[in-house]
Amino acid sequence: MIIGTLNALITALVIVGMMKGLGFDYVIANIVGYIAALINNFFWSKYWIFSSKKGKFRREVPLFLIAFGAAYGAQFLTLLGMVEILNWNEYISQFIGLFIYGTVNFLMNRKVTFRKKEKHNCDQ
Repeated sequence: MIIGTLNALITALVIVGMMKGLGFDYVIANIVGYIAALINNFFWSKYWIFSSKKGKFRREVPLFLIAFGAAYGAQFLTLLGMVEILNWNEYISQFIGLFIYGTVNFLMNRKVTFRKKEKHNCDQ
């Protein structure tokens, strides 16, 4: 939960800073905000949340990027729907998108990227 909150905070600060402070379009700010948090998220996820062993980078990095793509895609399509179709506020839509991204990303990483191999009990 701490890492998810930190990741959301990094993403939100970049997005708000770009939109409000620098005048960027909400789409560009969204893309940059999520990319900014991507590397931070990988290392915290690998070493703390899922306690993955060292030496699995070849397997985990591509799977992590696939999980990121799925989570980001779900978030981005929802964002576009809220802003372009429902005419919701861009800032509120960005905020809601954080939860969509966080949920999909966590589930994908838990079930795919950093999944633990099941131990089979041969004694039964």
